[in-house]
Amino acid sequence: MINVGITGQTGFIGSHLFNQLNLYPEEFKTIEFKDIYFANPNQLKEWVKKCDVIVHLAAMNRHNNPEELYKTNINLVNNLVEAMKKCDSKAHLIFSSSTQENRDNFYGKSKKEGREILYNFSVENNSIFSGLVIPNVYGPFGNPYYNSFIATFSYQLTHNEQPVIAVDGNVKLIYVGNLCRFIINRIRECNKREKDVTMKSVAVPHDFEKKVSEILNLLERYKEQYYHDSIIPKLNNIDEINLFNTFRAYMEHENRYPVKLTKHTDSRGSFVETIRLGVGGQVSFSTTVPGITRGNHYHTRKIERFTVIKGKALIQLRRIGSKEILNFELDGNEPSFVDMPIWYTHNIKNIGDEELYTIFWINEQFNPEDSDTYFEKCKTK
Repeated sequence: MINVGITGQTGFIGSHLFNQLNLYPEEFKTIEFKDIYFANPNQLKEWVKKCDVIVHLAAMNRHNNPEELYKTNINLVNNLVEAMKKCDSKAHLIFSSSTQENRDNFYGKSKKEGREILYNFSVENNSIFSGLVIPNVYGPFGNPYYNSFIATFSYQLTHNEQPVIAVDGNVKLIYVGNLCRFIINRIRECNKREKDVTMKSVAVPHDFEKKVSEILNLLERYKEQYYHDSIIPKLNNIDEINLFNTFRAYMEHENRYPVKLTKHTDSRGSFVETIRLGVGGQVSFSTTVPGITRGNHYHTRKIERFTVIKGKALIQLRRIGSKEILNFELDGNEPSFVDMPIWYTHNIKNIGDEELYTIFWINEQFNPEDSDTYFEKCKTK
């Protein structure tokens, strides 16, 4: 068991890394970190003592006073070093730097100098160090106007605002889930203590490179087809799937669902179109007897739709790490659907007196060796 602590645990990258590590409970134990530890040397020292690996993500990304940003980030690094010295920690240090290191700004300067401070300490301390130089990171739950232009654009498009491109340059991008997998694999490699595991600079590869305008065009297509018309758009590769799932994360799910479908009825019976697809996947049908609940699991990449065509159902969603539950009641007399956001555990319960008929669509055919299905009850108790 490897004990992993993450400074900045509740931040954008930190929360994703925390959740991904917890997918492997027999391999990793996450040691809870609170931001107040940096203000209390004894608390920080006690936290460091418990860690085999420390991923230092805590940093200030933006500030009206660039010099204050620089000072804050360097102080965080120095505080961590002091805590490790006090308890003679030999923890593997992983530091998140940025490709902005070579730019003439205080943020890049703080990252480059912070990486050098931690590397020099690790050499003197005879401990492992990984100085990650990371390209632009995007993904669900990032803060708009702070973490990523993709977060900002997605928020604006789903809140009736028009994005504006300041500089239409080429940007190298990595999905936050892929960055977390890179970090986890680095922990695994270094835990074997193979030769030359300490690296002052580790260039994290980007997933793809596009112009800002090309990204905006994709997001605008998602708004037109999915946000307005509920069509699952054509997604040509895993990068577009990741962008689409990022876009979906900024929608106000509680105000969108359930989405009512058009029911056509004549003397023969009724007809309802349940989904329009630009992608493939798998469609399933289920019946559920009264009082029974299905689901209680979540996905980290899959796109899924539940459509109720007969009976009454309660669909519940809860974001992993949150206590807030979103409740949606659906009635087959007015066929409707709810789409499942990634990293939200979800279930469906028959709350009626007759059998519940549900159509399930998911964008991947089921693979038992890579199901992307993790069980967790939607309720917090």
